[in-house]
Amino acid sequence: MTMSRITNKSTVSTLNTALAIIHTLQEKKSASIEELATELDLAQSTVHRHLFTLRKQGYIVKNDDYQLGMRFLTLGGHVQSNNPSYNLAVEKVDQVARKTEERVQFIVEEHGRRYYLYTQTGKNAVQTDATIGKYGYLHASAAGKAILAAFPDDRVNEILDEHGMPASTVNTITDRDELFTELEEVRETGVAFNEEESTIGLRAVGTGVCGTNGLPVGALSISGPAHRFKGEKFHKKLPNLILGTANELELKLQFE
Repeated sequence: MTMSRITNKSTVSTLNTALAIIHTLQEKKSASIEELATELDLAQSTVHRHLFTLRKQGYIVKNDDYQLGMRFLTLGGHVQSNNPSYNLAVEKVDQVARKTEERVQFIVEEHGRRYYLYTQTGKNAVQTDATIGKYGYLHASAAGKAILAAFPDDRVNEILDEHGMPASTVNTITDRDELFTELEEVRETGVAFNEEESTIGLRAVGTGVCGTNGLPVGALSISGPAHRFKGEKFHKKLPNLILGTANELELKLQFE
């Protein structure tokens, strides 16, 4: 998701340019001034000035090419630990990962997108790109659908109007009516499923975690390979486990 230059007059163009450079470096891992200028359709002198400023502030480092610096880790760690659900989620995510030996994650919503706040892997977990801080669309994951189901329909429509329903795989739900039908099922059962909708070969089970106001503070999900996530395990055992865990989390949040 390369962040292109924004021309909206209500925004600060220099800040937009700096953020575009940062996001491009995140995607590419490293890049030269020439590569950044070409990617973002900017003058090399403009890119150089921004990189120089970001480097002086400790946000960019230069080895062979330019890369994001460790100072972003300081900011990310602060955002993560400052989330009121984080400390409680860590304990429960670790617990479920040990019990299932699979990948478990706690997802939060911000600005209509899902973000990985914390993840843990059991000894049989498959390797994915679900790293802390990664963000994506809510409609294409079990945890994301669980969060959408906890919102009123007006809020769901606002999110879909803003971000759309692009397909991550051929199995992603891209029809709004179909999604709302599934969200009604999630509201009835408390459980959302991901049937290879974000990644081919990967399935997941998720459920929302709500605060005392009834709105979602996040969602728990367990993900694993489709050949293991099927039958009774996928449709009964894992849903029961994650529902019980979410209930414990909600009780702890209530008395925090």
